[in-house]
Amino acid sequence: MKNYVVKQADPRMKRVPLSKLTPGMVTSEDVYTSNNQLIVPKRTTLTDKLITKLELYDILNVRIDEIETEARKKKAESGDPTAALVSAAEAAAGVEDQEPEGQSYSEIIRSSPEFIEFQANFDEAIGGFKNSMNAILEQGEPIDVNEVFHSTIDTFDMESTTSFGFFHFLQNMRQYDDLTYAHSLNVSLITSLLAGWLHFSPEEQKLATLCGLFHDIGKLTIPDSITKKPDKLTDEEYKIMKNHTISGFQLLQKQDLDDHIKNAALMHHEKCDGSGYPLGLTGDKIDKFAKIVAIADVYDAMTAARVYRGPLCPFTVIEIFEKEGLQRYETEYILCFLENVVQTFINNRVKLTNGLIGDIVYINKQHLSKPMVKCGSQFIDLANEKDVSIECFV
Repeated sequence: MKNYVVKQADPRMKRVPLSKLTPGMVTSEDVYTSNNQLIVPKRTTLTDKLITKLELYDILNVRIDEIETEARKKKAESGDPTAALVSAAEAAAGVEDQEPEGQSYSEIIRSSPEFIEFQANFDEAIGGFKNSMNAILEQGEPIDVNEVFHSTIDTFDMESTTSFGFFHFLQNMRQYDDLTYAHSLNVSLITSLLAGWLHFSPEEQKLATLCGLFHDIGKLTIPDSITKKPDKLTDEEYKIMKNHTISGFQLLQKQDLDDHIKNAALMHHEKCDGSGYPLGLTGDKIDKFAKIVAIADVYDAMTAARVYRGPLCPFTVIEIFEKEGLQRYETEYILCFLENVVQTFINNRVKLTNGLIGDIVYINKQHLSKPMVKCGSQFIDLANEKDVSIECFV
């Protein structure tokens, strides 16, 4: 009779899914993209920006050194200046502790009549979208794109969002349990705006909106035991999750739909440099509507809340796009998106990382994430301030 030795899990090689990563964790191995580009070296202490960078590169999980993570945490708690650690507890404190007395940015937005109307429309649209998807998935009914469009997107009057802007509302619409439905609706609305900024025809803008709405339909075929699993996914479960692009394409293939809608479901994780999935396509091999959906998809995902903090500041996301995204996304599309998004934040009050509070008064075209901010009588051009950036809205 053989004696079997049960190997203990190596605490220096614990695989942690992206959704469970928090600032302060230490990587136990180099992290590479699918085309072997090193993006995070071994023994790096993760920060909020690095975690967001991993998301940008579609990294699903990272091996974490639990022993080193705990050691660096203890150094930080003891006041050791060599501990390069960002506290998850500090990050979790979020914007609330950073804002001055009086109504916060979020409170002003949420109490506005425009936001209240937008939220009511959003709730109605999610209900309509869920009903449509249930009929398609459970009863095998054909997709009537006009009916789906009418019951979702047509419930919005985008002109009524001009006082604060859609992207301000988006930052405050993160309380939904049905994340796939809410995310799909967010992406469809962002895609619609981007298609308009790109001067697509009304017909193409509607088509782009539908591409965004159906892009993640494949996730609805994945069991809740995987999509809502509180613990880390197994390698096999990760493969199933990543396969949602193919599942969505196969599901839509059975429908009488425009090919762009089908391609968007298949290709929205493809990247122009070939680092995406499932096919590793490059440049002009990717459907142009899928390229637009890809930008909207990543922006919405990166500005969503995590377990340890609220939604990420849009200027942080824009900075990551500027540094990491210009080669991975269609240049014309990503620049158009970023230039228009930052314009929606003109005159907004922000807090800088040096503690000063001021209003955004000018956008630097060459450094979109680094606008000029007026703090009292002082004008601070963030493009010339290497160590100062926007921390949050106030």
